[in-house]
Amino acid sequence: MIRKGIVLAGGSGTRLHPVTEAASKQLLPVYDKPMVYYPLSTLLLAGIRDILLISTPADLPQFRRLLGEGEQFGITISYAEQARPEGIAQAFIIGANWIDGQPCALALGDNLIHGDHLYAMLLASAQRTQSATVFAYQVRDPERYGVVFFDADGRAVDIVEKPMAPPSNWAITGLYFYDERVTEFAHAIKPSARGELEITDLNRRYLREDSLKVERLGRGTAWLDAGTPDSLLQAATFVQTIQTRQGNLVGCPEEVAYRMGYIDSATLRRRALQLGKTELGRIMAEIADGLHD
Repeated sequence: MIRKGIVLAGGSGTRLHPVTEAASKQLLPVYDKPMVYYPLSTLLLAGIRDILLISTPADLPQFRRLLGEGEQFGITISYAEQARPEGIAQAFIIGANWIDGQPCALALGDNLIHGDHLYAMLLASAQRTQSATVFAYQVRDPERYGVVFFDADGRAVDIVEKPMAPPSNWAITGLYFYDERVTEFAHAIKPSARGELEITDLNRRYLREDSLKVERLGRGTAWLDAGTPDSLLQAATFVQTIQTRQGNLVGCPEEVAYRMGYIDSATLRRRALQLGKTELGRIMAEIADGLHD
């Protein structure tokens, strides 16, 4: 069972300038919650309660102020600095001592994944300890992502990073589960032509050994990368629509922690009171009082 997970919340957020010249991208609001809440909730939903948040030296104090040590979620949160963004796979080098040779998951700080069957898929992925699992999602602009293509039997054949001529429209999302070899494999990666340790190269290492499972996210699941003004607005609108129409929270780590048994109703109710008269606080209080399924 994978019990450790990294939230990578570094980078300079240049696609969101000038806003991110003053604040971390992952602290920007996605409707009623900071962006980092969404990947954090995903890891909690996978049963992961030991979290390492990696960010820039300038932004780490703000994340500490927001998240603390994780006690309000019934988890443990540690912190590490990424002095310079040198690729997603760098997270496993920065966190090597913290990982300590154990299996580890990674969630990108600007990714939102939501779906009815996500819980079962995440738990199954966290229970695989002799392989790696990544998630693929069909997109209209695959050239922006790492792209996986499959053979006639549905087996992953290769993964290509930001191809000019994409071999498929299946993009690899910002959520990854790896076995205990991940730190060793990450250290063996060579920088790409753009000077980064590419997560695609790490995934291809597992693929060459026939130990990479690619889970395809279907129509019942939404994946949003909130890294541009347009995608940030789309993510906020998506969350607003779900919460307003259905009354169900999206990306709320307190609610996930309660549903998973990490915190009790009294803890959830106290957190709801701290949020004052916000709609988020009202729904959390109703959940604590058993008024929501």
